[in-house]
Amino acid sequence: MKRFLDKGWQDSMRITFDFNNMMFESLGEQGFKWEQIEELDPVLKRAAASMEAKRKAGGMAWRELPYNQGEIVQDIINTAEEIKSKFDNFVVLGIGGSALGPIAVQQALNHIYYNELPKEKRGGYPRLYVVDNVDPERMEGLFDIIDLEKTVFNVITKSGSTSETMAQFLIITSLLKDRLGENYKDHIIATTDKEKGNLIKIAKEEGLKTYYIPDGVGGRFSELCPVGLLAAAACGINIEELLAGAAYMDDIVSQRDPYKNPAYMAATLQYLAMETGKNISVIMPYADSLKYMADWYAQLCAESLGKRFDTEGNEVFVGQTPVKALGVTDQHSQIQLYTEGPFDKVVTFLGVGNYRAEMKISEGYEDIPAVSFLGGHTMNQLIHAEQLATEYALLKAGRLNNTITLPEVNAFTLGQLLYFFEVQTAFAGELLNIDAFDQPGVEEGKNATYALLGRPGYQDKKAELDARPKKKDRYII
Repeated sequence: MKRFLDKGWQDSMRITFDFNNMMFESLGEQGFKWEQIEELDPVLKRAAASMEAKRKAGGMAWRELPYNQGEIVQDIINTAEEIKSKFDNFVVLGIGGSALGPIAVQQALNHIYYNELPKEKRGGYPRLYVVDNVDPERMEGLFDIIDLEKTVFNVITKSGSTSETMAQFLIITSLLKDRLGENYKDHIIATTDKEKGNLIKIAKEEGLKTYYIPDGVGGRFSELCPVGLLAAAACGINIEELLAGAAYMDDIVSQRDPYKNPAYMAATLQYLAMETGKNISVIMPYADSLKYMADWYAQLCAESLGKRFDTEGNEVFVGQTPVKALGVTDQHSQIQLYTEGPFDKVVTFLGVGNYRAEMKISEGYEDIPAVSFLGGHTMNQLIHAEQLATEYALLKAGRLNNTITLPEVNAFTLGQLLYFFEVQTAFAGELLNIDAFDQPGVEEGKNATYALLGRPGYQDKKAELDARPKKKDRYII
């Protein structure tokens, strides 16, 4: 039996949320009293009821992804095997959620130096590259390390009008057509909307292999659909286990009672933090495998909760600023600020119970006690001690912090973590009375880019840009 179907194994892999250091009993005056949470009871119950109602009405399609993709998942697994047999490189062309999720899952679940391993040590799977920017030097550099004839490209954009992704797509298709002629289409897989947009039109006209982004699933909530699953499967990651982890967490965070629901409680505490001026959310993994989960979380938090207007049209200007830190690396670059700077942050540690490797620290230099004491310990003990020590330093300084612990990093626990953060974010949106699923603040920059590059229909925006105040030379030195 597959391990992720065994209830005992599932329960042994349950991630935990520890918020002791958010509370008055541990933290003192900077912490929250239980009565403050209870005072929110009517608000919490309304938010929980709204979450249920929106899900039943189909307004949270991303919550159904662990359950409704059986045929798609099998097709992705089959396609991944074909890719494995034909190609040396799998390149994602995408930006935002189309890139951050695949990067985070790859970093978490595959070898830390996956691309540098010889093919046999990668299980025969291709190297993964995610091109998530339009820096011309980066794009040119990619062609120095890949052979186009041994590479498959996955272009991901729901609208097919994402300028960055479509610019990459135009470059790649031109190169492939010049090199391979009609066979170029065997090297491109499109992931897009099933009916609307430019990319689906191109895919149909040119006969490209296509996966669909489900209706109602926005980019930052899309890692558990073909947007993220294809790249994961193409590199040998068990996507069935990833989805099983998400389903397991869904059962936990579907409880209406916010006092028993860890995602709701996490959101409630962040809401209280915002209400008291703690508008910076630091996410600090204590594992290199989880490093890019912080990047993925940053988009989820910033785009979902950073809003000017609430659902009634009132100006509210809400949202926390996400900050990425890596334990223990950033103990030496950021912790000074967190312990002695402004009281404006909440630190969330991502901890790991059992690492997938053990490294013993060698004995030596017995005449130097400040060095020799390390001998005989393991790096596992050291990183755990560093995490606990940082937590204690924040506690002693009266700084809000909480800890999410994965028993180990695997596809099942990562699926839980992704889903936990998504539900936490959605519930925080309910508490703030905002739409957590739109991103109007992103559109102005997109429209200005279209206008500057001459996209038809954006002449008025171009005129608006041309009329902006001219920069003064005296302010450029």
